[in-house]
Amino acid sequence: MAEDPFSEAERRVPPELLDVEVDTRPLAMVLLSRSLRPFLLIAGLAVFFLILHATPPAGLSPAGERALAIFALCVIYWVTGALPLVITGLLAIILLGICGVMPARTAYSLFGSEAVFFVLAAFMLAAAVNYRGLGRRVAVIVFARFGRTSNGLIRAIYLLSALMSFLIPEHAVAAIVFPIVLNVADSLEPAARRTRYPTALFLAMAWGTNIGGIATLLGGARGPLALGILTESTGVTISFIRWSAATIPLVALLLLVGYLVLTAFFAYEPVNIDPSIAAITRRRLQLGRISFEETAVAAVLAVTVVAWSVASQKLGLAGIAILAVVALFVLDLLSWQEVEGHVNWGIILMYGGAIALGSALERSKAAAFIAQQIAKQTSSPTLLLAALSLTAQFLGETLSHSAVVASLLPVGLGLARRFGLDLRALTLAITLPAGLTYIMPVSTPANALAYSGGYLRTKDLLVPGLILIFASWIGLNLVMHLYWPLLGFGPLAVKG
Repeated sequence: MAEDPFSEAERRVPPELLDVEVDTRPLAMVLLSRSLRPFLLIAGLAVFFLILHATPPAGLSPAGERALAIFALCVIYWVTGALPLVITGLLAIILLGICGVMPARTAYSLFGSEAVFFVLAAFMLAAAVNYRGLGRRVAVIVFARFGRTSNGLIRAIYLLSALMSFLIPEHAVAAIVFPIVLNVADSLEPAARRTRYPTALFLAMAWGTNIGGIATLLGGARGPLALGILTESTGVTISFIRWSAATIPLVALLLLVGYLVLTAFFAYEPVNIDPSIAAITRRRLQLGRISFEETAVAAVLAVTVVAWSVASQKLGLAGIAILAVVALFVLDLLSWQEVEGHVNWGIILMYGGAIALGSALERSKAAAFIAQQIAKQTSSPTLLLAALSLTAQFLGETLSHSAVVASLLPVGLGLARRFGLDLRALTLAITLPAGLTYIMPVSTPANALAYSGGYLRTKDLLVPGLILIFASWIGLNLVMHLYWPLLGFGPLAVKG
């Protein structure tokens, strides 16, 4: 039997990339976080103790000052990478109790936030899709059916990556689609590989995944984190269906703009893709008939999405997700060994710390104090929202998206109350742009894997990437002010 080209492509993918543990940051960031690491650790502690022992300024309580000291320490470590995200999150939990910002029991109890269990269950659902082969089957069938031309193949990869990110986390989509795209690119004729077309294939996967990942709470872990911080800090929440209703128009707009940029910059040369089509066709034939396990996983996932849409207010997002995971185990569609290999336990722990820190900033009024200082620099809510969303957009290119949300959202919530902004609109205005990254390999698994294929260079992405960054920012602000009010949240009418 002939060697399976897709299996060969998967073997060429380093395991550490599929686990998304690759340091693909720019050289300057690597030097900053490694060569200067001892100095960064000391600098964070110095700032912490300076704030902790300073005389509280007017309007800031002693508890608020201690919360602010912990927040400053965590932001420094999150931004510079002096400590892993998870360790910094755990450090926040410990310091909140030691410094007396809140009782230690209260701080630890925030690990039980619904958002934490929702993310955990979402990872488990993605594990079932991945290990039972459903995601790979869908990808191969779609590529074989709709990828008959060079631009058609780009559209198929682009739209399928986006649509899959509606339902499973971005890292799972990247792990499923990347080996197929790698084989497609490598099977091109030598002349075609020297064009920009292979770059377009990998960017279709990366950009499609990142854009689609903001559509629902399932696409990326930053969404549930933001929801957890919002709920624990203010008692306000956003349902699964309303989150999606708010994001879908923006996603549709960006998918259109992204495709135009892809074809204009990278897929303008005629390319013969017959060898790639032949490879995809062979793989489709080798898949055989759909198995019971694949059908059952698809059914569980479909029922779960419907339940999130109609019953999340009553049963809770996490409750429905956990019931779905129980169903997977009852039907023997998932094993604990597969869960252990697929779930990013570090992210789960980091979330507990970030949610606790956000709650402490709100309860101690430290967030309100920071907001008051920022508010002195502007009196326009519209400009404030524009500045926050643009800040999140650019930070997302170089930092972990979870770190961006954990750093900006507590301050943003304080500003929302100060300016009379809708808390839900403010949460979306920070969380959505943090996930829309187009240039750097850091932060998103899809970008890291796309770079690992060997066809992408950062300098080639600067102009098209900047076009998409500003298109995303402009689109978000238009949707925020023209469309979200129709859904009842804002941005200039505070709720909760």
